[in-house]
Amino acid sequence: MQKIVPHLWYDKEAKEAALFYISLFEQSRLLNVTVIGDTPSGDSEIVDFELAGQRFSAISAGPYFRFNPSISLMVACESVEEVNIKWKALSEGGSELMPLGEYPFSRWYGWVQDKYGLSWQLMFTENIQNVQKITPNMLFSNEVCGKAEEAVKYYTGIFEDSETGTVSRYGEGEAENSKAEVNYAGFKLDGFSLSAMDNAYDTDFGFNEAFSLMVYCKDQKEIDYFWDRLSAVPEAEQCGWLKDRFGVSWQIVPEYMDNILFNGSEAEIRRVTEAFLKMKKFDLEALEKARKGD
Repeated sequence: MQKIVPHLWYDKEAKEAALFYISLFEQSRLLNVTVIGDTPSGDSEIVDFELAGQRFSAISAGPYFRFNPSISLMVACESVEEVNIKWKALSEGGSELMPLGEYPFSRWYGWVQDKYGLSWQLMFTENIQNVQKITPNMLFSNEVCGKAEEAVKYYTGIFEDSETGTVSRYGEGEAENSKAEVNYAGFKLDGFSLSAMDNAYDTDFGFNEAFSLMVYCKDQKEIDYFWDRLSAVPEAEQCGWLKDRFGVSWQIVPEYMDNILFNGSEAEIRRVTEAFLKMKKFDLEALEKARKGD
């Protein structure tokens, strides 16, 4: 089971967006769709799907959070043609962040925000074997600019089977923001590839709940472990959600939650939903009692 799953928050378009993304990648499919009722956002649709064999989750839960480039999806493309095809589809109704072209780090690359607001970095990648197709990229901006390398060390110290890969730094005069140090840092958490970079420019956006990372836990001990090490903003703790000291949002969830939400009876889903909406950190014993109706 993929331990870390990117989670995307939409107003009403989660399923529509998932189906659009599925159409762009091989080895992609819709996994599950369900609606949980009576949440603070009303009825919320949860959508699980795969892109290029990687699992993603999305929710339609109201216009409370909007995507921005603070976390984007980097796509390793095996040809210039693949970059061009995906660029054409993703840019329709969207906006260009970095124009498609040749850069020092790639022969063919572009950064685009799609019609739903989600950002994508499309890159022709030579020697693509054994490279994760889609890699979430964290852009450290504003008050956390300059802390990308610190964050990578912090995250890899928490997760097992973790490692730091290539770390590249800005040369003199390359970054307008004097705090920016790292222009790329690759790393893995539990075998899942991510990357981080300091923003070379001053911007008005930062991390928010629109893009979070779900961590699936096998038991209460594991939930406690990740919660204690990642949560740094008490007021952000709600329904298994937390924010770390850099402002990145995480969801610390039990593995069996999906089985309840997607395969449980209507009564089980309602009782479990009512229970977890009252929680900050998930309590597995209380959730199981709710499922049984105790």
